[in-house]
Amino acid sequence: MSKPRDPSINEPPPSAAKLQMSVVERKMAEMERREKAKDAAQTRLEEFSNKFLGEDVSDMEIATIRRRVMNAANDGAFETLVYSFPSDLCTDSGRAITNHEADWPKTLQGKAKQLYERFEEFGKPNGYKLKASIINFPGGMPGDVGFFINWAPNRP
Repeated sequence: MSKPRDPSINEPPPSAAKLQMSVVERKMAEMERREKAKDAAQTRLEEFSNKFLGEDVSDMEIATIRRRVMNAANDGAFETLVYSFPSDLCTDSGRAITNHEADWPKTLQGKAKQLYERFEEFGKPNGYKLKASIINFPGGMPGDVGFFINWAPNRP
């Protein structure tokens, strides 16, 4: 017994113009989806920046940092990432941090500056060290700054 034929085989194929239009429509839909995602990301960044520059470090943020340190120590680590923020929120867009310049703390603003000052007041006197590093480079440019707390013993 022979297999029934696909009925579409006997129909004419869609025109080239129709196929071209479907490709264009798919590309337009993808471009629209990307544009919406980009707009949403920009909105989130603006909201974060406004809070970062305009609000104080919250008790919850301090508690999160302490919890990260304790969890890392419980896992046997001597360092952990405790905070990150876009390098564009530094006065020099992260240049001093990227180049490991000694005066990088002067470029901090908003919550990053508050956290650094809090570290100087509470962390440093208790033997902690703070390191700031660029943690990603989207498009080859400095992306986010990471604050790392370290409690490793000093090397002789």
